[in-house]
Order: sequence, then C-alpha cells, then structure tokens
Amino acid sequence: MKSNFKVVRAVTLACLGSASQLAHATDAFEMEGYGPISRAMGGAATALNIGAAGMMSNPATLSLMDQGSEMHLGLDLITTNINVQDLATGQNASSNNHNNNRGPYFAPEAAYTYHSGPLALGIGAFAQGGLGTEYGTSSFLSTATGGLATGLGNSSRLLVLNIPIAASYQISDRLTVGASLEAIWQGLNLDMLLGADQIGSLIGSGRANGSLIPVLGGLPDLRGAQLSMTKNQTLGSGVDGWGWGGRIGMTYKLSNETILGADYALESKVSDMKGQAILTAVDGIAGQIPLQGTIVVRDFQMPAKLDVGLSQRLSDQWMMAADLSEVFWRHAMQNINVGFVSDTGGNLNMLLPQNYKNQTILSLGAAYQTGNWTLRGGARIATQALPSNTLLAVIPATPTKHISAGFSYAISSQSHVDLAYSHAFKDTMDNTSLPNTSAPIQVSTSENNMTLAYVHRF
Repeated sequence: MKSNFKVVRAVTLACLGSASQLAHATDAFEMEGYGPISRAMGGAATALNIGAAGMMSNPATLSLMDQGSEMHLGLDLITTNINVQDLATGQNASSNNHNNNRGPYFAPEAAYTYHSGPLALGIGAFAQGGLGTEYGTSSFLSTATGGLATGLGNSSRLLVLNIPIAASYQISDRLTVGASLEAIWQGLNLDMLLGADQIGSLIGSGRANGSLIPVLGGLPDLRGAQLSMTKNQTLGSGVDGWGWGGRIGMTYKLSNETILGADYALESKVSDMKGQAILTAVDGIAGQIPLQGTIVVRDFQMPAKLDVGLSQRLSDQWMMAADLSEVFWRHAMQNINVGFVSDTGGNLNMLLPQNYKNQTILSLGAAYQTGNWTLRGGARIATQALPSNTLLAVIPATPTKHISAGFSYAISSQSHVDLAYSHAFKDTMDNTSLPNTSAPIQVSTSENNMTLAYVHRF
C-alpha cells in the first residue's frame, strides 16, 4: 500500500505542472462534473458510485465502491469557442491561438482509493476549475479611448487544482458518512486593458485609489492603462496562492434500489495570490509608460456548495440519478480586488465589481449496462451566476445548458476505461455598463469537453 501512495504522490506532482493548461470551466469557474461517470450523467454524483472522483463531490460515495484498492488515471480535454462583438461598430474579437493560447486545455487527474470493511479512504489530484481567454493584441479590445491602437494584450487563465484526502465510513447497512480535507492551489494570468473612461468610472465610484491615481491623472492625454500579470509560459502563473477546503457528505439507502445523498463543500480559504506585474499607462502624447511592480489579488475564493441527490436502480440494467445543487457565489465573488505597488513606491488599488448571484443547478443522468458496456447520458441546467452589467470580456459569461453522453468498457474484472463527452450550448450576454467595459459588448461562449479515465482494481 505504501508503494501505491508513492505512485499517487508522483502523479500528483505531474498534475500540478500540467494542469496549467486548464481553462474555461462551465459552472462559472467550476467543472460541470468530476470524472467520466459523473460528466456523462450531466454531473450527477451525490447518490451514486462515480469511483474515485466521488471525493470531489460526495466523499461518502467512496463506500459504494468495491472492496480493495483502486487506481484512477484520467485526462480532461476542454475546447471553447468565445467571441466578443463591439455592438457599436460590429467588430469582433475571438479567443483563438494568438500567443500562449489558452486552449484547447488539458487537465490530468489521478487518485488512489482503498476500501476495507466499513472504511474507505482516498487521495487524489483533480482540476477543480478555472477559465481562459486569449484575444491577442490587435482586436478592438486592445484599442484605448479615442480609438488609439495599443498593441497590448487581453487574456486570462485561472487554474484551480484540488488535492483531497477523503474518508468514508459505513455506520449501518443504510447510513454512510464521509468527509474530505483538501489542499487547494490557485494560479492566475491576466492581461487587461482599461480605457480612460473605465478608470474614471472606478475612481468616481470609489473603486480605485492610491498614490498612482494623481500620476495617471497628470499625464497630458491619458487614454487608458493595461494591467499585466502573466507568465507567457506553458507552466506558471503570474500570481498564485495555496489554501485549503473541505466537504462533508452522507448517503442513506432508502431501499436496496434507492439511495439518497447529500453533501456540503466549504468555501475555500486560499491566501491572497501574489506575483510580479506591469502597469502600463497609455497616453496619446507621451506614449506608453510601463511601471514594474508587485501585485496581489485579494480574497479570491471558490464558493461553498450544497448538493442533494437521488439515485434509483430500475432493473439490473437501468439506473437513473438526479442532483439539485446550490452554489453560493454571492458571498465568494463580489469583487476582483487588486493591489499594485510599483518598484518606485507608488500604489494603486482597484475593486472590479462582479456581484455574482447564487447559482442553482439541476443534473439528470441515466445509465444502461449490457455485457462489458455501460452506456450513459445526461443533461444539466443552471441559472446564470454573473450579472450582465459586470461582465468582463476576459472573464466571459459561462454556458448554463449542457447535454452529455459516455460509456464504460470493462477490459477485465480488474480494469475498465471510462469516457464522457459534454456539449455546452452557446450562451450570449451583453454589457453596456462602465466600469467593466468601455465599448458596448456582446460575448458568446460555447464548449465541447471530453474526459477519459483508466481504472485498475487490485
């Protein structure tokens, strides 16, 4: 067993590096399901056996797994189609392969579980979520106030890696409880150009302050400013931080065919993300004036979440499941709180409003087993968490409607392969409001995602 945990530790370190390719998640910043079984069933996971990925949803479901040890190795592939249109001019900006492309995105996952008697244990590394855009340096988003082309980039990449240690205990034939403690790493790259009117709106509403404000105001013809905290590397983030999270869960067998499940995930407690940045003032007369410095993104957290689920086995072949979830974004995502200190001593603080709403999600799934095959399908419908008047082009609205399908194939009695595909239907949102946009914009986003896993029991 010790050797097995050494394998997981090595794979976890690999995930920490390669997960930097993760991008746009689907339920705001979070994945629409963990592991191929849940993903294929619309994200349902609270009251059924989804394997090792259960430690990312309801850790009590680990006790639904077979007795013995199990190794899970998987890979997520996320492809996004994001387009931003200037509603005044008709110009478009697409998130494509301009520089260090934020897609397609790969997110590996690895886990080990051990189930003996009433006790089940697990440790893993999963991509919890993120987002990514890459608009390049020549679109209308790189144009400052007055139509001044800047050649400055607009892009984003948020990565959230979750490393859970989970335990589940079967108290009786009907009741099982579980809990997990999670190490969480977050990294953010961000290039964002703000027009002079956006800066003025932030100052006027009390959302921007610091000793650099009069410096910017003293320029002869200020047109805007770009904040860049990006490492243009396959690995690495401009700012990052570590923290922790956790969740508790339970399952209750109403009958041999019916399982009720519930879980609650805590809001994350991640330290302020810190790193190096460049603040570039854009002036129509003086040109571009870059200031090197340090930056901090304060109190950027993943939200608390409550799930209630039910699974029903209809026959030896058919099973159905449903989850109802409430994601508490309202408390976690009110502002993007940024503080910049230049190497020369000046400082700038900004609060970019987000004002997320709590999100309600319904997940539905079905599975049919025949021979070595298990076929799955599902759907997922969510309310929109982001208000339109706080939409940022580099943090676009996320899709809220998904369909999914997948399968498992038993290679042997000890191993199987799981595959899932999900499609996020195009979601469109407009924003005509300062301070988060200067031009009136419309953002359209759709996705095609796949996840593959190999599972071996021993």
